[in-house]
Amino acid sequence: MSRLAARFAELKAQNTGSGSKAALIPYVMTADPVPEITLPLMHAMVAAGADIIELGAPFSDPMADGPVIQAASERSLAHDTSLHDVFSLVSEFRKTDDSTPIVMMGYLNPIEVMGYDSFAQQASASGIDGVITVDMPPVEAEKYVPALKSQGLDPVFLLAPTSTEERVKKLAGLASGFVYYVSLKGVTGAATLDVGAVEEKVAQIRKFIDLPIGVGFGISDAESAAKVSRCSDAVVVGSAIVKKMTLNSGKTEQERSIIIKEISDILSAMRAAMDAA
Repeated sequence: MSRLAARFAELKAQNTGSGSKAALIPYVMTADPVPEITLPLMHAMVAAGADIIELGAPFSDPMADGPVIQAASERSLAHDTSLHDVFSLVSEFRKTDDSTPIVMMGYLNPIEVMGYDSFAQQASASGIDGVITVDMPPVEAEKYVPALKSQGLDPVFLLAPTSTEERVKKLAGLASGFVYYVSLKGVTGAATLDVGAVEEKVAQIRKFIDLPIGVGFGISDAESAAKVSRCSDAVVVGSAIVKKMTLNSGKTEQERSIIIKEISDILSAMRAAMDAA
């Protein structure tokens, strides 16, 4: 059983009577604002209640992301961060945490440059469990998905409010780990969340996909996290966390501690609200 499958099974077993416990999945960009912060931040997020970590790989043209995560990608790239740095970071994390699933989120171009097979081998060897490739459409994933699955990696695909029934059915035969429902039209960090619409769409997706469904985009605080947790299997929070990376430069240990404390507080509040919901 993969780490992702095991984690969702653990959460499902923690049924409180009103439903299974939802996973809390924070997103962080590798090496933002400095390389030294990411590893201790990952451990701190787990301590604060994160069940799965979504780890960003920077890209020069992050088309699906809004200004907050675009800026994070730019800060990361200023340190020449590459996929190899992501792999090295995860390998370090695994030395002391072999149970928390890690899903890498990035774009197709760097993966194609490396080659699907080489990427999958190195990602798996580092301890990555799943991969979200934002701009990989299911209709073009015939070689990509087998390469990942051959190394035990879960290909995690995105669904949107505009996704057709045909696309949902297509993903049912490709995805594993979980599916990521993008709850808003537009880019990360945009608009206001309509929980009623999310609940309706998630119910439609469940008719065709027998995988956990994570919901992201528009979740900015404990209240919105709790509301989404009632109708989903996972709550993904990105921009609300990445905004904290600009509190200071992160160049000193004290500055990094301030950022880590702020993010830990956000996640602790979300975890408590989700559990109460």
